[in-house]
Amino acid sequence: MNSVGHNQDALARNRAHVITVSDGAYHGQREDTSGAAVTAILKGNQFEVSGPEVVPDERDRITTVIVAAVQAGNRLVITTGGTGLGPRDVTPQATQDAIDYEVPGIGEEMRRAGVAKTPMAALSRGVAGVRGTALVINLPGSPKGASESLEAVMPVVGHALALLQGDTEHR
Repeated sequence: MNSVGHNQDALARNRAHVITVSDGAYHGQREDTSGAAVTAILKGNQFEVSGPEVVPDERDRITTVIVAAVQAGNRLVITTGGTGLGPRDVTPQATQDAIDYEVPGIGEEMRRAGVAKTPMAALSRGVAGVRGTALVINLPGSPKGASESLEAVMPVVGHALALLQGDTEHR
């Protein structure tokens, strides 16, 4: 591959979309601070970020937005919110509907890192998975939980995205 094609692949690999799942933020009853926190982390890690796009806690709507984000060329789709045990916390189910397969180690690492700070992190049901050549990761809804979870897995995200683009050489 020539250097221009390689650079285009690198740029595509660094496109991310943030989705905030929150009835309150969607209806204007509270500010979306989690989406802003996640966006800042991604930008600090050299991602070109779109969003945060705010959607209500509705399974079909969440699935549709994830699929659309991947179809738009984003290689990383991050959701924040809807991963708990509440009756409207359906982000993991919606994500399962959108992905081709799960990457359980990412969710496990987020929970492991979270439990080191608060036992409540064990209640997060966030999943991670692949749709096509894109990685989808669910984060908790609180700004602190979302930030800490994303920071816990950022060391593997770049490698995961490279693998999904077919870069399987060991270096």
